[in-house]
Amino acid sequence: MSETKLTPEEQHVILHKGTERPFTGRYNEHFETGVYTCKQCGAELYRSEDKFPSHCGWPSFDDEIEGAIRREVDADGRRTEILCASCGGHLGHVFEGEMLTRKNVRHCVNSISMNFVSAEERAQQQGCELQTAYFAGGCFWGVEHLMQQLPGVVSVVSGYMGGHVDNPSYEQVCSKQTGHLETVEVLYDPAQVSFATLAKLFFEIHDPTQEDGQGPDIGPQYASAIFVHNDEECGIAEQLIAELENRGLHVVTRVLPMAPFWRAEEFHQDYYVRTGKVPYCHRYQQRF
Repeated sequence: MSETKLTPEEQHVILHKGTERPFTGRYNEHFETGVYTCKQCGAELYRSEDKFPSHCGWPSFDDEIEGAIRREVDADGRRTEILCASCGGHLGHVFEGEMLTRKNVRHCVNSISMNFVSAEERAQQQGCELQTAYFAGGCFWGVEHLMQQLPGVVSVVSGYMGGHVDNPSYEQVCSKQTGHLETVEVLYDPAQVSFATLAKLFFEIHDPTQEDGQGPDIGPQYASAIFVHNDEECGIAEQLIAELENRGLHVVTRVLPMAPFWRAEEFHQDYYVRTGKVPYCHRYQQRF
């Protein structure tokens, strides 16, 4: 891999083993889906699913891409330095025994030592033709979290859909005056997963019989709906609803035409990954 020309600040950290100031790096509170790469040579280092909020001031990971990281005893003789295995660039240090995650490891990495490639960009680089699907099933935190775990799903974004106000805020949507539903945008690779499979999972991770709410979250913004691009998606959604109704369920899920999707505030993105909590009103229940 060709190496990138580094700025003086980047040289200070990557070549001369410096440390950026805590809580200043661009990836400290960054939890988008994708891969973190070496700033100097571009080698892939860490996957986003291994990043966790440690609140230490630097990006933290509890695992690495196999073969990507080299370890050496630090110059202070106490800590373990981590470097890019491809080019030797300084990344930070690794610590064990802190019990911050089940793997009990923390790679403490300088943001300045890395670049980030989003899942969408990575898929495009690999020549994948991606598609989107839109589901509203109560609080978008839980729908996003469970949809992200399906193989073939590249990324899931929380947002608002179906209302009459441009770029609404969370407070406006909660006022019940904009007509928006809390919705997730699912970016997926149709070569790995179909719209029908996504729709089936959607019906299995929320209660499609609860009207204007999901669990304890009550209000029209929490209604169940699928926004469809075309007649094919509409037919699939209606067929699944018919199957559930034939099994005795009174399904209230609406099938709606495509509408503008507005990304929610960053606080709502990857909520359960960032907080370490678990969904309180969504769980998997096999229905098909």
